[in-house]
Amino acid sequence: MKESIYTIPLMDAFKADDECPFCFIERNLEQHAINFALGSGASYMEDDVRAQTDKAGFCRHHYKMMFDYGNRLGSALILSTHFKKLNQELDEQIKKFSPGKSSLLGRMKKSSPDTAQAKTSIGAWVSELESRCYVCDHIHANYGRYIDTFFELYLNSPEFQELFQNSKGFCLHHFSHLVEAAGDRLNDAQKKAFYPLIFSLMQKNMKRLEDEVVWFTEKYDYRNKDKDWGNSRDSVQRCMQKDRGGYPADPVFQSDR
Repeated sequence: MKESIYTIPLMDAFKADDECPFCFIERNLEQHAINFALGSGASYMEDDVRAQTDKAGFCRHHYKMMFDYGNRLGSALILSTHFKKLNQELDEQIKKFSPGKSSLLGRMKKSSPDTAQAKTSIGAWVSELESRCYVCDHIHANYGRYIDTFFELYLNSPEFQELFQNSKGFCLHHFSHLVEAAGDRLNDAQKKAFYPLIFSLMQKNMKRLEDEVVWFTEKYDYRNKDKDWGNSRDSVQRCMQKDRGGYPADPVFQSDR
């Protein structure tokens, strides 16, 4: 199969012997977006990039990554024009705001602002803002293509098929995406081969992690203090990754300048 901008990173991710190759891909996409926005190339000084960051802003997680990254001036320049846009929108929202009518039943209900659907124009505006993020958008714009490429390689590349079959599986988050996507991207005969393979791969590697983290706990028994740790020393963070994705033990991502 011909190599492309998507096949090479995906092959590299499977060769990395990671608990989840798609976590590996997402981390690279995330770090690339932070580097692009704040790194030595000074993309934040380009008008088209600034227009994108002004419109999208950043989610809480990626604001934290930006702060940790170290380019405080770059972040300030991005925020200076983003806040100009935010304040213009806030002024418009306040001008047109009209509170809804109260009801006795509504006043008696307990509030749950984190989960309740927005009932005011301000609430809807902020919810829409919180759904956008320059870095998240970059990841989402590329992630689907990597899912497509996975199935292209699975069907056409013997080398990739071997890497897949010998991998450590996926985190549950990305496992579910592959199971769902297979329904559209594979025919009935291909599904009969794919689903048993990925299910067996997941069950084997989930049980492996269970055994490793159990042994981690048992190593604290004085009777086992001289026994080999095996692969259990970093089992805590790998279990966390397998359950919810990501890399809880990663160091802070910082500028290399």
